[in-house]
Amino acid sequence: YKPALEICAEMYDEVASGNEIKSVVMHGSRLAEFPMGKIDGTFTWKVGEKVRAARIEENIPLNPTTAGVYIAVMMAQIDVLKRNGHSFSEIVNESVIEAVDSLCPYMHFKGVSFMVDNCSTTARLGSRKWAPRFDYILEQLAYPALDNDAPVQSALLEAFKSNPVHAAVDACCRMRPSVDISLFAESTMLERTMA
Repeated sequence: YKPALEICAEMYDEVASGNEIKSVVMHGSRLAEFPMGKIDGTFTWKVGEKVRAARIEENIPLNPTTAGVYIAVMMAQIDVLKRNGHSFSEIVNESVIEAVDSLCPYMHFKGVSFMVDNCSTTARLGSRKWAPRFDYILEQLAYPALDNDAPVQSALLEAFKSNPVHAAVDACCRMRPSVDISLFAESTMLERTMA
């Protein structure tokens, strides 16, 4: 949680200060010379392709480490937004509903590149900018703590369980219509722009 909180706080500061949008505008002027490439060419994402091709949907196991990291990052984003005065409806939409209703189904269907490259240019650039930071801080701080059997931080677990966002998620989910996202597209935004 703490490593993710550090990155989420930095990202928030970059957006709030205007630095992030300045970076996007500057990068936009370089896109013709330096176009965005696919982001799923590394070993990890190639393994993901094979796993998606061979998996049986109803037999997908839940990896506790992956689930814990996912929840920790989501809660870090929730806490950063709350600390900065955002309403719970906005926090739930930005941190939970968008992930559950669109981002995760896209990634589950065709991988991270498909998910990212069906987002806005701003999101596509941001993911390429911030993903290495998340990777680094998780690899350097979070995973070594797990590998070294660091004690569970009970206070963090209690803060998670008692976080008021749970009631807000419940309220928002009761008000929104059910969503059935279509995932049959053969190409991504990136592939369409290159054609």
